[in-house]
Amino acid sequence: MAVRWYSTVIEARDHRALARWWAEALGWQTAFDTDEEVVLWPPWAQELGPKLPFHQVPPGLVFVPVGHDKQTKNRIHLDFAPHVDDDRDAEIERLLALGATRTDVGQGDGVTWDVLADPEGNEFCVLSSRDV
Repeated sequence: MAVRWYSTVIEARDHRALARWWAEALGWQTAFDTDEEVVLWPPWAQELGPKLPFHQVPPGLVFVPVGHDKQTKNRIHLDFAPHVDDDRDAEIERLLALGATRTDVGQGDGVTWDVLADPEGNEFCVLSSRDV
């Protein structure tokens, strides 16, 4: 039996502020908030999650406080893709308006994704539009 991808943990100087940023960026909700962690999940997770088999429940995002700034490029990052019916460029502009920044991790010219960083410098990609 395979394990379930339960959550992705993101370290932050200000875990609450970064969780709020990601909640706004993704349209997710805060499921749990303490001085030790903030947990986000999709808005439908509370209702649908208990009805799904354990291995089909989607992962959440967990933000934990740390006492240091990010030092180097992430070795793992999140990829996001807009639907083909959505305006990809408008979505990138929305994320930039929220406080994301464009960043260069060596991706080169002509790639089909944009590399951005959240307000604490964690890289993520906005891929080309997809229908699945």
